[in-house]
Amino acid sequence: MERVEEAEVPLEGLQEHVHHSAQHSDAAWISWVALSTAMLAVFAAITGLLSGKHANEAMMNQIEASDQWSYYQAKSIKAALLDAKMSLATVADEKDRVKAARYEEEQTEIKSEAERKQTDAKSNFHRHEVYARGVTMFQIAIAVAAISALTKKRRFWLVSLLFGVAGCVFVVLGAIAH
Repeated sequence: MERVEEAEVPLEGLQEHVHHSAQHSDAAWISWVALSTAMLAVFAAITGLLSGKHANEAMMNQIEASDQWSYYQAKSIKAALLDAKMSLATVADEKDRVKAARYEEEQTEIKSEAERKQTDAKSNFHRHEVYARGVTMFQIAIAVAAISALTKKRRFWLVSLLFGVAGCVFVVLGAIAH
C-alpha cells in the first residue's frame, strides 16, 4: 500500500483577497466570485475530511488483514506440527485427527477474513484517492477564482466554476465507489 500524504495548499490568503476585492469593487459579479469561493472552500474541507477518513480506514483494514494473515500462519504451523506428529505415530490418535480438522476449518475462516480485510483496504484506499482528486479540483477552482478577482476577468471565474463542478463529480464518484 502506498504512503498516504495530504497536501496542504494555503488558500486562506487568496480567499481573503477575493472577499476584500468584492467589497471594494463596482462589478457585481465579483461578489458572486467571493460567494462561490467560500462555497468551494467548504466543499474542499468536507472532501478533505472524507479523503482522510478513507485513508485511515484503508490503513486500519490493512493492519487487520496483516494480523489475520499472521494468525493464519500460526494455525498453519500448528497444523504442520500436528501432521508431523501423526505421521510419526504408529497409530493416529483420534483427538489429533479432530484437532487437525478443526485447524483446517479455522484456517479457512481466518483466510477468508484476511482476504475480506484486504479487499476493504483496497476499496477505502481507492475512495481516498478519488476524494483527494476532488480536493485538488476544489483548490484549483479557488485559485482560479482568486485570479478572476485579481484580474477582474469574468472568464476566469467561469473556469473556476468548471473546476468546482469537476470537484463535485469526484465527490459523487467517491460516494458511489465500493
